[in-house]
This record gives sequence, C-alpha cells and structure tokens, in this order.
Amino acid sequence: MVTMESDAQVAIRAASAGAAVVREMYGASLTRYEKGGGDFATAADIAAEEAVLDVLRAARPDDAVMGEESGAAGAAGAGRRWLVDPLCGTLNYAVGNMLVAVNVALRDAASSAGIVAAASADPFSGEVFWTDGAGAWVRGSDGRDARLIPSAGSRLVDLNLDPPFPHAPGFRAVELMAAPEFVAGFRPRVVSSTVAVAWVAAGRRAAYLTDGGPGLRLDSVHFAAGIALCEAAGCVVTGIDGLPVEEGAGGLLVAADRETHGVLLGLAQGQR
Repeated sequence: MVTMESDAQVAIRAASAGAAVVREMYGASLTRYEKGGGDFATAADIAAEEAVLDVLRAARPDDAVMGEESGAAGAAGAGRRWLVDPLCGTLNYAVGNMLVAVNVALRDAASSAGIVAAASADPFSGEVFWTDGAGAWVRGSDGRDARLIPSAGSRLVDLNLDPPFPHAPGFRAVELMAAPEFVAGFRPRVVSSTVAVAWVAAGRRAAYLTDGGPGLRLDSVHFAAGIALCEAAGCVVTGIDGLPVEEGAGGLLVAADRETHGVLLGLAQGQR
C-alpha cells in the first residue's frame, strides 16, 4: 500500500534538504551575486534553493513555485504555489553568523487559510518548525515532534531594522526601541532572520515586529512560513496598523498573546 506524503511532510523534507546544503557550505568561501540596494545572494542560497526545488518538483510536479533566487516556475494561474526562501539571513551567514532559516510554504487558492502547509528549518540547531495549517510543531534533531506553545514570558521582542522603511517617518522600529514604555516592559533583540518569527510560535520570543509593504503574507517567500506557523500556534498576527496583513498598510506584528500585541500595537501607532 502506497501512502501519499502530506503537503506538510513535503514542506518538512524540502526545508530539511535546503538546510543540509546551508549547513554543509557554512564557512566556505562563497561567490556573491549582487542584487542591488545592498542585497545579495551567495552560492549557498542558490544551491540550497535547488535542493528545495528538487524535492518539490519530484513530490508535487503539477504545483507552481516561487523561489527567491530562481523566480516563478510553473503555470502562472496555478492554484497551488510553493514559496521558497532558501537562506533567510544571508548577510548573517556570509559573515559566519548561524542565525538563519530555510523557509518553505504552500499557498493554496482553494483554501480560505491561504497557506496550508509550511516549514522553517534551522540548519544549525537541527530543528524544523512546521505546520499543516491546523496545528504547529517543532521537530527536533532526534526526529520527535513537540507542539509549539507561544509565551510572552521572555519579554524578548525581535525587531527587524533592515531597510527599506516604507512607514518612516511615521514609524521607525529603532525609535520604538528607545521608547520608555517599551524599555519598561520588553527587551529588544535583532536577529535579522525570520527564524525569529518561528521563535514567537515556540515561546522563545514574546513578539516580532518588522516594517514592510502591503501583501506581506500571500506572496512573501520570506514571511509566509513564519506567519502560518504563528497563526496555527495561536499567536496574534497583524500588520503594524492592527489590520490583517493582507488588508492593511503593511508591516508585520506577531505576538504570543493579545496583551503583548495590544501594548506593542499601541506603541507603534503612537509614533504615527
């Protein structure tokens, strides 16, 4: 009897394949490919994306794909599209910092949830954070799964300080860090990788906040997997204006609970 892999299982396997490449190439002298505006990819980004795509092509040949490095492939009007960020935290990686993630998410136009399966792999811890759209888990290096349970207990808030800043001067994350009300209740962190979004779902961060344009969820290779994880785990997920990420002015505010979300939302809106 042949059992079909679930979409979540495919996402886990694809993200793990990319993570293996990232781990293997760590510390090597890597060719850089400039994208402009200070952004670049490395040979590891490209090799990891190819490893992810190999899994997706074999397991789901009829689905379309959007890769950060290779772009769109498959039918333009496909109802199912995989979103692939093969190395989120490229600058970290290029300078020997291990804070990176490999993100894979499946967007299904037939589902009201939008993202129906996702995985975010940490190449160096060996963990894979994943969701089937109904629940969220972390798979350890031993292959065992544990349910993700958000918690604001750490009071750690990760802020993305990378440009561009589309809501400046009305909102600046760096100014939020200096606000007395923020300092009184939270402690800022800057990881510069969407692995920190998964950490909110896992209870390792109280919240994550980034500026950004509209449409962050449905077509973002960077954030789709993390958002899906957090929603499935029960986090509060909105734009920085408090509206659904697909409808508002943009940005992303993910918090472990409504109280934390409300405080940070108030501080963010207070700048506007």
